Amino acid sequence: MQIWLSFIVALVLIMLIARKSLWLALFVGAFFLGSVNLPYRDLFSIAHFTIIDYKIVLLASAVGIIPLIGGGLQTSGLMDDLINNLQVKRKVYLGLSPALMGLLPIPGGALLSAPMLYRSGTDIKPETYTAINIWFRHILILIYPLGALLPCSKMGNFNVYTAMLYIFPIFILLFILGYFFFLRPIKGDMPKTGKLNIKKLLVPLFIIISAPIIHTFLNLTPLLDEAALVIAVSITFLFTFLFGKMKVQDVLPLFRKMKPWRYFLIIIGIFLFLRIFQATAITDKISQLTFSQNFLIIGIAGILSFVTGRVQLAISILIPIFLTKFGVEQFTIQAFVIMYISVYLGYMISPVHPCVSVSIEYFKTSYWQFAKKAFYPTIIGFTVLIILSLMVI
Repeated sequence: MQIWLSFIVALVLIMLIARKSLWLALFVGAFFLGSVNLPYRDLFSIAHFTIIDYKIVLLASAVGIIPLIGGGLQTSGLMDDLINNLQVKRKVYLGLSPALMGLLPIPGGALLSAPMLYRSGTDIKPETYTAINIWFRHILILIYPLGALLPCSKMGNFNVYTAMLYIFPIFILLFILGYFFFLRPIKGDMPKTGKLNIKKLLVPLFIIISAPIIHTFLNLTPLLDEAALVIAVSITFLFTFLFGKMKVQDVLPLFRKMKPWRYFLIIIGIFLFLRIFQATAITDKISQLTFSQNFLIIGIAGILSFVTGRVQLAISILIPIFLTKFGVEQFTIQAFVIMYISVYLGYMISPVHPCVSVSIEYFKTSYWQFAKKAFYPTIIGFTVLIILSLMVI
């Protein structure tokens, strides 16, 4: 009973503290769980080896650099250049502008993409604007190899690009669903803001795609391992600095604004929680429970992300439960992908997801109006995942 109680309390602590600080929530939850269920020597040994694990440190360092790229694109005006030169039809602009902004892990990023939608006019209902901002802001992150997919695939011990290829068909489906339910009725072209500047359009696009391209190329040298990722994002940040014509004195304010150490600590916290969880007797208790793989990777995954409003947090809880209950050999790339997409669907409509709450506030609508708008594409997405799970799991 004590074991289950400690696990539940740890999860509650994580969910409560994560509203303010995800990295702190993971550290508190991990140490609470370990202090109740493990000898202190084992607990601090796990913490020590997690902190000095060079692969985890390199991954955390790379993830910490990524928001600096986003902040640099925003601060330098390169992202505004990109958006201002998207001279396309309104429905294309409404889907593309939040999607491109979503690739940049900027704190409060939904508030940056929301005003861009109003550039297309004010004749669209607030709940539709909210649904567009949420759905399309997160649609490209689903497959972007330097977004949430990176740490999640590392947790599952899968290659991020292999996972991306498996996710791609569902990404296309979700994109089509978003278009059909949110964008299809919208007519007309965007107002002209001036002459198209190809350079201002292509330079920020080049910066956004350069990191995964460089990373893929460097991965041809297996000796680099996680260092390849650090090198790739560092070069991309240098591109942002140079093409954005930023100065040395801009770096410190950028660090203060983007707080890259938070993202570094989130990765450390995720792996700390994973290792402490796997070292406790909770794993044995979970293996005695009765539930199917499909229910875990779809039902529990969707509910957990809906309740927490976090992708990486949900995955960090689900993966050790799966491994404990069903074993490593059952955790295939198909199982991981279905779990990841289920988490994403629950996350996109979660009322505690910060992007949802700030978008609702900005467009002056309610959660229930937004939820009604997003209900059908979300349900269709889950239905497809259920069918797929029955076919491949």
